[in-house]
Amino acid sequence: MSDDDVRWAKCPSCTTLVYLKRLDKHAKVCPECSHHWRMPVRERLELLFDDGSFEEFGAGLRPEDPLEFHDSKPYTRRLADAERRTGEAEACICASGAIDTVRVIVAAVDFGFMGGSIGSTTGEKIALAARRALDERTPLLMICASGGARMQEGALSLMQLVKTSQEVARLHEAGVLCLNLNTDPTYGGATASFATLGDVVIAEPGARIGFAGPNVIAQTIREELPDGFQTAEFLLANGMLDMVVSRDALRPLLGRLLGMHTKSNPTPEAPRTLITDPERIPERAAWDVVLSARDLGRPTTLDYCATVFDDGLVELHGDRRSGDDRAVVGGLARLAGRTVVVIGLQKGHSPPELVRHNFGMPNPSGYHKARRLMGYAERFGFPVVTLVDTPGAFPGADAERSGQGTAIAECIMRMSRLRVPTAVVLTGEGGSGGALALGVGNRVLMLENAYFSVISPEGCSSILWGTSAEASRAAEALRITSRELLALGLVDGVVAEPPGGAQSDWETTARNVRSGLVQALTELDGMTPEQLTDDRYARFSRYGAPVESEVPV
Repeated sequence: MSDDDVRWAKCPSCTTLVYLKRLDKHAKVCPECSHHWRMPVRERLELLFDDGSFEEFGAGLRPEDPLEFHDSKPYTRRLADAERRTGEAEACICASGAIDTVRVIVAAVDFGFMGGSIGSTTGEKIALAARRALDERTPLLMICASGGARMQEGALSLMQLVKTSQEVARLHEAGVLCLNLNTDPTYGGATASFATLGDVVIAEPGARIGFAGPNVIAQTIREELPDGFQTAEFLLANGMLDMVVSRDALRPLLGRLLGMHTKSNPTPEAPRTLITDPERIPERAAWDVVLSARDLGRPTTLDYCATVFDDGLVELHGDRRSGDDRAVVGGLARLAGRTVVVIGLQKGHSPPELVRHNFGMPNPSGYHKARRLMGYAERFGFPVVTLVDTPGAFPGADAERSGQGTAIAECIMRMSRLRVPTAVVLTGEGGSGGALALGVGNRVLMLENAYFSVISPEGCSSILWGTSAEASRAAEALRITSRELLALGLVDGVVAEPPGGAQSDWETTARNVRSGLVQALTELDGMTPEQLTDDRYARFSRYGAPVESEVPV
């Protein structure tokens, strides 16, 4: 038996000896510990593309030596050595093809060619792929494994950060989907440009991603780095990624995302009529409504996402600036044939869930995430659906230091001017400005036993009566129930709850919420962006407007 018949390698993560043919069968993922080994770029494209759909372009572009650069060997020799090892003339491959039958343009950077460094020709090939995506209005997928800008081309390589970034900007402006898939490693100039600018940024498990590498940081500022620093999981927790996806799940996920960005085709559904007459809503003590709205057995936003929408939620994470606030969840979903962006305030049913989601009270990063998702919806013309259930924005010192009031104000302002349909469902508690940040809808609905208030009943009681003991009295005075808010014209319709409340029958409640949303969005179908913003402007301008009375002559 020859050495070629049996070949083994030691997994760098678990140190298990892995039979290489078995490793290849598992798409170069360790079958023992799921460590993702680096994958040559053509193998990766074969894994992702539909069979027979791969068509390469730009293969004739080759790097030059503009600086006549020498270190221990001439740059030209390094290029020749890289080509001999990889069979590629450059670090980037451009191709068109299909993923789950949806056509896509791909620019893939391979670490095997000079560490995936970004030289002038690398940047040109990425730009070439982006231009083709723009010309054909075809989604662009950028796959990256790079050590950063190519030193051998000096400042010319640095200019590729601008060159590639402006191409992504043009795709954003045109509403052409741009996806990033970052693999191990992705550093330096790649992360400071095209590799982090996509509409959706995905990474493989364990991928190391950052601007300055750990050794550079240690040598420059001698800072001790935390465990897991610059891993994909670290970036996800800190709001820089939308998701971390294992290699075997990438193709189905990409197919789903691409499918959601094809043309929506709303399908008619027989609506269960929303309640629009306050007299049809039974009178209940306001404090009983408050207690029902706070019941931990009521469906949460994630529960509704799993039951109201056609195939659940493709959740997108992070605000791309400071964190991933789990009090705010959101992403893409399908509702009666249309793609929508869902944003909701999430509580939980158990103490661990409540703690994880901060009891549904967002920090500024949560509102920044919501605003980012609103922009995503507007870029692609998707309706925005918000599900609101919060005691209010988090009142902590760190939240104030991070600009809680400004974050809420910017969210309200952004939602007020969105050029897409917006539909709001108040599902439980509607606590003041923290709830209103997601409540600026063309259509505003609320569940029968939800409430909305300028302040919590306990807070009102403490301020006006000097004690929280008068909370039930305050609740009555504030007129916070669905019956009263509908009579005041603050909501457009009320979603009926089953006997015993939403907490008693999730399935019926979800059907009613779905029906109300379909009815609301159907009413907004066909309105132009200008009509949608004008409609929302008129709606909120009328509250508190003076009413002219007849003056005797």
